[in-house]
Amino acid sequence: MPFDKAKADYTINFIQCLKLTDDFYGQPFLLQPWQKNMISEFYGTVKENCFRQYHYLYQELPKKNGKSQLAAALGLYHTFGDGSYDGEVYVCAADKDNASIVFNAALSMLKQSPYLMKRAKIKESQKIIIDKVSHTTFKVLSAEAYSKHGYKPTCVIFDELHAQPNRDLWDVMTFGSGSARKQPVYIVLTTAGDDPDRVSIGWEIHEKARRIYEARRGNTMYADNPTWLPFIYGLGGDAEKIKDIDIYDEKLWYECNPSLGVTIDIDTLREEAMDAKSSPAAERLFRWLRLNQWISVKLVGWLPLSEWDATIKEKPDLRGKKCWAGGDLSATTDLTALTLTFPPQEGLPFWYQLYFPWITEEKMREREQRDGVPFSQWVKDGYVHVTPGRTIDYEWVAEVILQLGIIYKIQWVGLDPWQAQFIEKILTDNGVKVAEIPQDVKNISPAMKKYEKLLLDRKLYHEDNPAARWNFGNVRLYTDANDNYKADKHKSIGRIDITVSAIISIAMHMAQPAKTSIFYAPKI
Repeated sequence: MPFDKAKADYTINFIQCLKLTDDFYGQPFLLQPWQKNMISEFYGTVKENCFRQYHYLYQELPKKNGKSQLAAALGLYHTFGDGSYDGEVYVCAADKDNASIVFNAALSMLKQSPYLMKRAKIKESQKIIIDKVSHTTFKVLSAEAYSKHGYKPTCVIFDELHAQPNRDLWDVMTFGSGSARKQPVYIVLTTAGDDPDRVSIGWEIHEKARRIYEARRGNTMYADNPTWLPFIYGLGGDAEKIKDIDIYDEKLWYECNPSLGVTIDIDTLREEAMDAKSSPAAERLFRWLRLNQWISVKLVGWLPLSEWDATIKEKPDLRGKKCWAGGDLSATTDLTALTLTFPPQEGLPFWYQLYFPWITEEKMREREQRDGVPFSQWVKDGYVHVTPGRTIDYEWVAEVILQLGIIYKIQWVGLDPWQAQFIEKILTDNGVKVAEIPQDVKNISPAMKKYEKLLLDRKLYHEDNPAARWNFGNVRLYTDANDNYKADKHKSIGRIDITVSAIISIAMHMAQPAKTSIFYAPKI
């Protein structure tokens, strides 16, 4: 692709005419080599028509590497130096406090530049800066306060995308909003996220950028996108690949932190590393904030999500195979879920689970807002299924189970007694053997411990289902004095219904049912 050195140098020179803020107040904004390289490639790479090749600049790196000051400087460049007239520059943050950080940095830089101050009109209470020459407006937005329509940005800068509470602001600012501009720019400056469930917009865009990054390095599994330019520093998000890395190797610290020794002192990391060696919580923070590792372990819980990720396996041919089903039923707000557990048998050398979660069609958006997860996308991708109306249609669910019974040899269906009466009659009338599995510690703990052991021993595998993964990571335990435990819906964060159905299916397989179709105390 053509490279226009004059365009690249112009952007670099504009930024370096600014002065830094905070601890470096008054010092020239001398870009670090890695920053120069990034800015040069982004602003200097052009198409045949001399417009910028790249629309999206994605930069991900640990805390204290100068992201907020760079965001402020780029915002000022696109306000005063990019050559656009009637432009709209937006700096987007998760909340008003974060938005203020970038605006205050930009305002400080502006006040240290007499030339730009002559051109500037400042509305400090509204956090707006206007270039009186080009009539371009610099404005900060937060996820707490923004309009859903009316934006025509020349530049959008997302500071700490991982902290966005949902995808709404990202969608509003990127989907078609810049189509009226000749060369709109979307810049993401972010750290890795504390997102074990992998459901945030930050993780989604991280994965998009990572795959483009990998494609440009010859990985044929992924497709390139010529409008994106990703720069990623740090350990990433694959817990299996990085579990054996020595996080206390100072060479690694420099690789992850390109401004180490400039904006952050090596002694600071050494002190934090000492704390990390003696505290799991401190190690978690060190990995996340200093090594830019996407967190895959919640602070408290049952099993780490890395165990879930390590036991994902492509679905084998299970047609005609014996399985035991477990169902966790709901009326309205919870998921209703069914799990089919296939034990080892001829043609299947390991345990395997399939998941069938349902939610109601109504209030889909409300659930997304409340739970902070992309239900509608999961439905679109086939990971979650929708039942019509406001409440779960149990006749519809029962029909699905009967259809599954044609494909697989369902031996027994175990149900949580809650709401079981709505479905068990339909199933038993059609010849399906049904049992109620009480959700007390006595009946559930043995199954939960077996499920845990099968996972840890890598004997049980499952399909890749992000909704089931989210449920798995939400589980919190109730434990009695004898070290028996069960999944506790009251303590758990978010929905756990799919995981509960998986445990019930294991309990159903372990049980030795009586001759009657309904029983309440399975022999485990």
